[in-house]
Amino acid sequence: MPNATPTFQPLYLQIKALLERSLAAGEWRPAEAIPSEAVLALRFGVSQGTVRKAIDALAGENLVVRRQGKGTFVATHTEERSSLFRFLRIRRNDGRDEYPASRLVDVRRGRATVEAARLLELQAGDPVILLRRILEFASEPAVLDDITLPGALFRGLTKARADAYHGSMYSFFETQFGVRMLKAQEKLRAVAADAASARFLKVRIGDPLLSVDRVTLTYGDRPVEWRRGLCTTRHFHYVNELF
Repeated sequence: MPNATPTFQPLYLQIKALLERSLAAGEWRPAEAIPSEAVLALRFGVSQGTVRKAIDALAGENLVVRRQGKGTFVATHTEERSSLFRFLRIRRNDGRDEYPASRLVDVRRGRATVEAARLLELQAGDPVILLRRILEFASEPAVLDDITLPGALFRGLTKARADAYHGSMYSFFETQFGVRMLKAQEKLRAVAADAASARFLKVRIGDPLLSVDRVTLTYGDRPVEWRRGLCTTRHFHYVNELF
């Protein structure tokens, strides 16, 4: 058996990991400025150039936002223009950039299924919160979302509390429960509308729908949301940007 090859991590990535740990611990809150590069360089005993590369890497992952002449701030879902379309992949076919209205249908408590437990790294039967909501463009239903959240992270989440919040669902999770949605993994497939989805999306039973399964991750790649979205593509499409 060959000897294991030692791994080497560049210094700036080590500093990035330390900064990310501080972000996860809440040392700097969403929308709050982090210390200057000079201060962080002194803190970690490295050059400002190393800190700059570390912060550039964090900015590349949308964890922080640089603002010319103002400093670097923790990214937040409450800054609507900067985060509106980051996780929204459904667009109108006519090309208009419109953020859909969100209508919450139901919020209830349940137990994690085997599939939910696997995707959210829970035990089967653990408490979860189940949300169903509809996304509408100009009052036309486009997406039916079934969302599963770990119950331990979202204690106190009720339909009344969600309905009273004015903002995106991810900003609601961030501001009310301290859970930051940082990145997501998605799987797409074609399905036929069943009776329930046909009723909510105003299509016929058997009509084609796009099913999008998303697992959303927070710091440390911890899964904190599983959602299955059923999308009608009659007037809408899924878009992604590849770099």
